[in-house]
Amino acid sequence: MSYRDLCEFMAKLEDSGQLVRIREELNPELEISEVTSRVTREGGPALFFERVAGSHIPVVTNVFGSMERMKMALGSEDLDRTGQQVADFITAWRHGLGTGNSGIESVSKYKKKYEKLVDRAPCQEIVLHGNDVDLGLLPALKCWPGDAGPAINLPLVFTRDPESGVRNVGIYRLQIFDRKSTGIHWHGSKGGAGHYRSAEKRRCPLEVAVAIGPDPVMTYSAAAPLPDGLDEVVFAGFLRQSPVEMTRCMTIGMEVPAASQIVLEGRVFPDERRLEGPYGNHTGYYSPPEKYPVFHVECMTMRKKPVYPATVPGPPPQEDCFIAKATERLFLPWVRRDIPGIIDVSMPIQGIFNNIALVSIDKQSPGQAQRILNRLWENPGFRFFRIICIFDKDVDISDMDQVLWRIGNNIDPERDVYFRQGKSDALNFATPRLGHGSRMGIDCTRKLKGEGYHGRWPKDVNMDESVREKISSMWERLGLL
Repeated sequence: MSYRDLCEFMAKLEDSGQLVRIREELNPELEISEVTSRVTREGGPALFFERVAGSHIPVVTNVFGSMERMKMALGSEDLDRTGQQVADFITAWRHGLGTGNSGIESVSKYKKKYEKLVDRAPCQEIVLHGNDVDLGLLPALKCWPGDAGPAINLPLVFTRDPESGVRNVGIYRLQIFDRKSTGIHWHGSKGGAGHYRSAEKRRCPLEVAVAIGPDPVMTYSAAAPLPDGLDEVVFAGFLRQSPVEMTRCMTIGMEVPAASQIVLEGRVFPDERRLEGPYGNHTGYYSPPEKYPVFHVECMTMRKKPVYPATVPGPPPQEDCFIAKATERLFLPWVRRDIPGIIDVSMPIQGIFNNIALVSIDKQSPGQAQRILNRLWENPGFRFFRIICIFDKDVDISDMDQVLWRIGNNIDPERDVYFRQGKSDALNFATPRLGHGSRMGIDCTRKLKGEGYHGRWPKDVNMDESVREKISSMWERLGLL
């Protein structure tokens, strides 16, 4: 099923015992973060903070904080089966782009099917212009003691390339500077940053719209590792199996999800930077202060009774880890089609999205593991992974006992470890210089003839199956636990 908006999803969570109301007043500075972190680490429910100090707007956190809630949010009973549908959709979309002039018609067809423009929007029930704009009305969280200030940390930032007209939707944190301005923390590789560079070349401001709290599928789609050119709104409409209702902004030429709780409209001007951070992020470390563009808010719209969604980044496990695990299952079938030979992918929670990936393959030829490594680093979902380990198909890569056993036994470090230089995630603080570093691939597979191995690979030690069955049948009589 799809949800009309965040509130309908919250009601579903509450009905199923997956949301708890907190009626004690708590401060958005550190206190809500501490409560949320404790609950998330214990695998607890979503939290609805009804009374927030300094704001009349309630806060909801941890709505994506379990695999069960991720399935509910995406309307999926089986993420692997939904992943097959995602792979079919991406394949059909790519095929449409590759058919000459009809590629433009194909994109238009998908937009008509999965996006709908409406005039009346719940997110515009209250409109604040000019001097009435006040970001202090929002219960933005300060999550960690070393944060430079409160930040809007679950915003959907809508931009459009001034040259091509292509739209991008990304989740980039907005540190609040004052009543009407924020930093906008988009890394150089992100779509919004690319649009800003295009605007700077043309010496014109970039229009920006920020949607806070649309329906859960739209929020997920803004974080999904989509192939280049696939529109996030279209992808959300496909996942929902119903069009995303969009409405025109009041002051800029952008559209936003009509079901949003709160919308900010404004501009980012050329050559204007301001120090943003430090900020405790999902790596579990504070990102250092850096200069980022400034978002000037010119209009602020909202529902009459809005809810403010927020997340708490930090050392894993946090809410974002479950978003990453859902992405792992949803995009695996597409990755398998894109890179033949891949069987399974596991992204350990401790790997923080794009630090570590474990991949099993159906190895058929010498050098196959290295070829797959190179293909993975060219895939949009894996291009920033620092460490990728390749295993044989009979290894359960979700079982760390098996993973560590194979790593310890199956590799010769000089022969089986590969390095590659390239762009890195801006949050990768360990690189020699910001934005550029190395990646490591480890071939943990059994070695074939022609792969520099001195003999015949030894067999695994396994018990005879008939003995296993006999002992299993008499196990209770043995009196053992």
